[in-house]
Amino acid sequence: MQHPTTTSSASEEEAAGKTAFKREITLFDAIMIVTGGMIGSGIFIVSADISRTVVSPGYMLLVWLISGFLTMVGAISYGELSSMFPNVGGQYVYLKEAFNKMVAFLYGWTLFLVIQTGVIAAVGVAFARFTGVLIPWFSEDNVLLQVAGLRFTSVQLLSIVSIIFLTYMNSKGVKSGKLIQNIFGSTKLIALFGLILFGLLFGVNDTAIAANFSDFWGPSGASAAVPTGTALVSALGMAMVGALFSADSWNNIGFSGDEIVNPKRTIVLSMVIGSAIVMGIYMLMNIVYLLVLPMHGSPEATTVMGQGITFADNDRVAAAVAEAIGGYKATVAIAILIMISTFSCNNGAILSGARVYYAIAKDGLFFEKLGRLNKNGVPAAALWGQCLWACLLCLTGTYGDLLDYVVFAVMLFYILTIIGVFVLRKKRPDLPRPYKTFGYPLLPALYVLLSSAICLILLIYKPLFTWPGLIIVALGIPVYYLFGNRFRKEKV
Repeated sequence: MQHPTTTSSASEEEAAGKTAFKREITLFDAIMIVTGGMIGSGIFIVSADISRTVVSPGYMLLVWLISGFLTMVGAISYGELSSMFPNVGGQYVYLKEAFNKMVAFLYGWTLFLVIQTGVIAAVGVAFARFTGVLIPWFSEDNVLLQVAGLRFTSVQLLSIVSIIFLTYMNSKGVKSGKLIQNIFGSTKLIALFGLILFGLLFGVNDTAIAANFSDFWGPSGASAAVPTGTALVSALGMAMVGALFSADSWNNIGFSGDEIVNPKRTIVLSMVIGSAIVMGIYMLMNIVYLLVLPMHGSPEATTVMGQGITFADNDRVAAAVAEAIGGYKATVAIAILIMISTFSCNNGAILSGARVYYAIAKDGLFFEKLGRLNKNGVPAAALWGQCLWACLLCLTGTYGDLLDYVVFAVMLFYILTIIGVFVLRKKRPDLPRPYKTFGYPLLPALYVLLSSAICLILLIYKPLFTWPGLIIVALGIPVYYLFGNRFRKEKV
């Protein structure tokens, strides 16, 4: 018999005569939330940095291939946990059941402080920046207000307005939030497939093919040599940070467990199907990049072909590919695509994240008001609290640094959660498991091994990139002990 979790389910809320979550997210909606949340602005940009790190076209594609493998293994491993605990809060609940409340709280603390709100802020700014391609008034050079050395630009204004708008729409009910996701998410997927097809039909360039594929595993004209031995392993590990986090948020659908129709089936299916779609798109996009542009170029070059992927202007590889194929009009089309992509990504992040803070508050570990639903059956206070903090991150301009710092910590929580599959097999073997992890124990063990290796590489070669993330997590420990009792008293 399944042990009850502390977090109330929709049915328990209804039985108590309270406002309850509404089960309105279907499989299609869930897939749109997964794909929409995963595809932000990363795929359009990070390949430039990856190419600089690994040098070789072959190793660049290998980075994306390994990232896709890890993402898929993560999704099928989380599937077992989501089928056991299909409750609102998702990963927070899995960590609580496998380990304890403190480990789960540290995840929720980091999610609120940096991960989810930092992503919302960064993606909001990306949306505003690409809006500036169409409306030049939205520029980081357009300073609207300057106080004590702090600048408030039109880009920050638009990013904050977009976050507030999406929060308001999601506060009107899950039906409103999923409608936005379905419209913009499906449009984004269609546009991306169109871009891939357009590139394959009209963008293939003989110069790029000769440069990139004549020496596929070599430097292909780069001034630097391809790393070998341990240096290659380290380079692959560091390069995978951008790829992995371009594919992040595949797990966010689990946050909305009590709002999903047939969650024990829908969550795992949406994670696996959505992740497969996105990683397939990412591989095809990178193949198109290599077919259209030479991987290496010169930073002094004035044309996109001369700059190549490595030195694409502001790392905007997709925009460079579009310009190479169709000139300025194609660049504008890419800007519109990225606007749609980031808008959809932020809607998914805003919808999902608030459910975790709700679950933490229901456990008496966060402000009691965040554990309440409004008349529309959504955690409005949690939504607006998330909105406020994300907007503050937009104002400070430090969200990019915070995201860099938390990369290591996020990977640790992924590793811990998948270890939780093993822990629960031992700890609670009699719990019903409607879905069991495919390839257990080999595939989840391989995930833990590879991800741990990446963390070790980052710890050794990028200490400034990792230790601050650990500090952010560690700061949650005194918060848990110092304020946990206060939050519990508020709940009572």
